[in-house]
Amino acid sequence: MKLTVIAATGGIGRHLVAQAVTAGHDVTAVARRPRELPTDVRAVAVDLTRPDLPTLTSAVRGADAVLSALGPRNPRAEAGVTSQGTRAIIAAMRAADARRIIIVSAAPVGPVPVPGRAEPPRHDPGDGFFMRHLGAPLTHAVFSRHYADLAVTEQLLRDSDLEWTVSRPPKLTDKPLTGRYRTALNRNIRGGFSVPRADVAHHMLAMIGQPHTVKQIIGIAS
Repeated sequence: MKLTVIAATGGIGRHLVAQAVTAGHDVTAVARRPRELPTDVRAVAVDLTRPDLPTLTSAVRGADAVLSALGPRNPRAEAGVTSQGTRAIIAAMRAADARRIIIVSAAPVGPVPVPGRAEPPRHDPGDGFFMRHLGAPLTHAVFSRHYADLAVTEQLLRDSDLEWTVSRPPKLTDKPLTGRYRTALNRNIRGGFSVPRADVAHHMLAMIGQPHTVKQIIGIAS
């Protein structure tokens, strides 16, 4: 397949590129600093904080799927980059007539309201007592702006005509790929507190061939 990976040099993006190449896919990798990318991919330089729409459109044209690992390197200082970049990705995909997109969000986003939309449930249905009463309030207090931006990002996809899927992992780690993780449709994973970035990438690639994940939010955790 022809795949376009957005934020290809980031924590999840580099795993997406490596695993996709190993699987034999034709990869176009979009990054702010493409010199960090391997030589066996088509590298495209795009800064998603100031998107060049024609270049981004060229990068997604002909893609069977777009995989976006876009997110701030510092969630407390760079909130806003994910929704801004995703708006540009959606516009580029429409211009290029590309349809399938899978993005990374975060497990705590479910209860975050979006301005102008109906209030979401108070808790994610997959969260247990600890997450509802201790874990979620703490993470929201620290990363509230980042999660608000991710909630807007998810709503942009819902409002689009694309074949989207949102992956919601909890705390990300740099442990090696295991291929063993739990997933759930439209809910977080009970007792799932972390997951390797490599496993998130593995699952994103797997979902390309899973029609039941289209227009769904998928929880993932170890």
